[in-house]
Amino acid sequence: MQLIIMDSRLCRSRTIHLTGTRLMAAMLAASLLLMAVAALLYHLVFLKGAREGWPVVGSLVRLVVEDEFAQRDRFMRQNLDAMARKLGEMQARMVELESLGERVSGLAGIEPAVTKPAGRAPGLGGALMAGRSLSMEELDATLKELDQISGQRIDLLTVLESRLFDQHIRKHMVPTESPAPSKDVGSRFGWRIDPLTGQSALHAGLDFSADTGAPIVAAAGGVVITQEYHHQFGNMVEIDHGNQLVTRYAHASKVLVKRGDLVRRGQKIAEVGSTGRSTGAHLHFEVLVQGVPQDPQKFLLAGQQATQKLAVLPSRSSGAPTAGR
Repeated sequence: MQLIIMDSRLCRSRTIHLTGTRLMAAMLAASLLLMAVAALLYHLVFLKGAREGWPVVGSLVRLVVEDEFAQRDRFMRQNLDAMARKLGEMQARMVELESLGERVSGLAGIEPAVTKPAGRAPGLGGALMAGRSLSMEELDATLKELDQISGQRIDLLTVLESRLFDQHIRKHMVPTESPAPSKDVGSRFGWRIDPLTGQSALHAGLDFSADTGAPIVAAAGGVVITQEYHHQFGNMVEIDHGNQLVTRYAHASKVLVKRGDLVRRGQKIAEVGSTGRSTGAHLHFEVLVQGVPQDPQKFLLAGQQATQKLAVLPSRSSGAPTAGR
């Protein structure tokens, strides 16, 4: 590309040869110059006019600023409305949580009135239900209220969890599980004729007829406090379930636990045998409260009744009395 510049006074001409690279450089320089001039004009005219309050420029700047603030306000209002809807949903969930807490507190044995914070009416309605847009201050107050209520719900549910866990532990520490699964009771608790002496004697437990090697399981969770050979009970295991309640398992052929072991409900602890003072293979099972023998059948029947109510496990039927120790 060539540019010819004519000078009428000197009667001369000058030719400028522009290649592609030079042309691009010239255009870039011109663009930068225009940008610099525009920035300078903006700084000198608009900013100075806005600061000094020039009639036309000041009005134009105010319109631009007002429009920007209006857009920002619309954006904030949309976000506040969205937050208000979310808060409404959270309030509804808190109402459901309060109702659930009342039902669970009843199951845990705690008065339902404890679940309601003092000085607050039931429900969580109010500002969000008024059908108008909320201000930032109202949203902040509602959030603080929800935070306080959620803290109270957490405290309550923590207490309920502790109470229910305690009930669960107590339930599993009571000997309601049959120590000889699917085996019939041969000799019951009470006075009877001793098979060895022929005299009347107190039978302080239940005898379960079973073959040698049949499993013996813990009737409840606890700690093994005795594992020894007794001249009457043979290989014997005693488990402490707390609250001065102890179960005894006698005449075992083999013992699988030792003193100090923690056992869970239904865990195999020994095998049926005929050791000690016995006339045949069977399990002699006792329940002692404060060292006093109790009828184990009462505990086992209570467990069967609870199982039938929950419809979780089939009930165990007791067979007719058979010969045993």
